[in-house]
Amino acid sequence: MKVLIVGSGGREHAIVASVAKSSQVNKIYCAPGNAGIGQIAECVDIGAMEFEKLADFAEKNEIGLTIIGMDDPLVGGVVDVFEKRGLRVFGPRKNAAIIEGSKAFSKDLMKKYGIPTAAYENFTNPEEALAYLETAKMPIVLKADGLALGKGVLICNTLEEAKTGVRTLMLDKQFGDAGNTIVIEEFITGPEVSVLCYCDGTHIKPMTSAQDHKRAKDGDKGLNTGGMGTFSPTPFYTEDVKKFCEEKIYQPTMDAMKAEGRDFVGILFVGLMLTEDGPKVLEYNARFGDPEAQVVLPRMKNDVIEVMNACIDGKLDTVDLQFEDNAAVCVVLASDGYPEHYEKGKLITGFENFEGKEDYYVFHAGTKQTEEGIVTNGGRVLGVTAKGASLKEARKNAYEAVELIHFENKYMRTDIGKELV
Repeated sequence: MKVLIVGSGGREHAIVASVAKSSQVNKIYCAPGNAGIGQIAECVDIGAMEFEKLADFAEKNEIGLTIIGMDDPLVGGVVDVFEKRGLRVFGPRKNAAIIEGSKAFSKDLMKKYGIPTAAYENFTNPEEALAYLETAKMPIVLKADGLALGKGVLICNTLEEAKTGVRTLMLDKQFGDAGNTIVIEEFITGPEVSVLCYCDGTHIKPMTSAQDHKRAKDGDKGLNTGGMGTFSPTPFYTEDVKKFCEEKIYQPTMDAMKAEGRDFVGILFVGLMLTEDGPKVLEYNARFGDPEAQVVLPRMKNDVIEVMNACIDGKLDTVDLQFEDNAAVCVVLASDGYPEHYEKGKLITGFENFEGKEDYYVFHAGTKQTEEGIVTNGGRVLGVTAKGASLKEARKNAYEAVELIHFENKYMRTDIGKELV
């Protein structure tokens, strides 16, 4: 079978690496891909938002399965375009991907169907939002309704900070139209856990847990980013927590989407906060998390193509989803200055140190192939993942591995998973 993967980041590299293990696959394409993906798949110069061109390519090259990695094309309706042309595709349709595309929609869905989440109000008028803040309890959370590259969430400790946040999102349009509507949410505390789930519209199967570090700097300081590192599994996600989430969150979400006529087929990412009052949903995503995919997929025992096909065919209940009894840690190597201002085009060396090494992965995010070699081409450049028998061992292996990669202005957090070992 030929497979096409849509996207260009570390998440897509992790998907490509997982697909490459499948005995059903003899050729992998990635559009548009990156320098690392290009070493195991053929990169195609088609943008992720060029839906008709992607579908034309899939038709012409007799692609057996297209996997959509990114949020923008899913929310934009790429799956609908493929399905109308009779092409097999993995990911939620536009009317289901709204669960990520609109935070206001997802919050209203949870309220309607009794799925535990933080108290909130939605606003389309900046003046009304500012007036609401006058009586709100601080700290408080502001969220841009639409897609904002994982950065549209502001935690405000004071009334003045919150007012500035409203202006930033709704008036200054820092995230464009994503801030036309905002969600103002109560501030809740506790460990954060990410759980990725396979879904077939009726059934849902959670994968192993992961924990993400969003802030740019050590000690969870600095600006929000797309993710600076992850580890899997997290000890906070106990059997009791898992059972609660399966009964009160995962299946109820599937049932709610079905009841709304929005059957969800694909990957549902559930961001959880484990509060004193029990687990609550922070957010939903309609695809693999990045960099969560870089620690979860390497630990999955199943053939990913078999699982995805079961989702498309509505037969996920026949799959026995299994993960290795170990741990994985991913440390993101970024360009210094990310997520604001940073330089590109820096030569990366040291990849040869990973040749033939099992249980080590270098997932490319912002890289580009040039005549001189592979160079940096983004804020998040690489995700270096290592496995180990325990979280402590995986963390030690990952931090030893990042020292084997070199480029000018390399930056990373030094505390990924530190508090748990």
